Amino acid sequence: METAVAALALRLARVAGPRLGNPVLDRLSQVFARRHPRAAEALAELPAATVLVDPTDLPSGLLLRLGPGGLRLRLCDAAATTADAMVRGRFGALLDLAEGRIDGDALFFRRDLTIAGDTALVVALRNALDGEDIDLLAEIDAAAGPIGRFGPKARQHAAQTAARVAETLSGLRSALLRPEARRLDALERRVARVESRVESREP
Repeated sequence: METAVAALALRLARVAGPRLGNPVLDRLSQVFARRHPRAAEALAELPAATVLVDPTDLPSGLLLRLGPGGLRLRLCDAAATTADAMVRGRFGALLDLAEGRIDGDALFFRRDLTIAGDTALVVALRNALDGEDIDLLAEIDAAAGPIGRFGPKARQHAAQTAARVAETLSGLRSALLRPEARRLDALERRVARVESRVESREP
């Protein structure tokens, strides 16, 4: 659910275009700095540099501008964007990495994560985020202002609806397969009787 909602937010920002999308991303950067002051300070102390985050299963990349001006985020065309460093992987894996649910080294050695360019910059970025309790959906809710308070309830309702749909589909699948299962059981019993007769006639 979290991955789907976050991916949808990035897609909507891309559709909105820079004129609408950039202010939203600026707001998200401000919220991040307010909620994670230690990480924001560490990122601001880095030399001016850019890191391209390229989710391979989404149409847009995310360009992170680091340095004295503070963190800034911009959507971009990953294939046409150059940066000092690049991190590439599936969006879900990148989100797990950002929120601390999985170790980057494990992703790298499993080849679920690709790093190129200034690896020291990527290490500095990871160190700045290390230990932070980052929740991207909570950051998005906070950036949305008063509207954001509806986010958790909307996601809870969506999760409950998805669970009900899954339960209905499971019941429907069982109902559809039940006649076939009965026929298969009957066939197995017939085969067992035939095998028993053949064995009884053997000398």
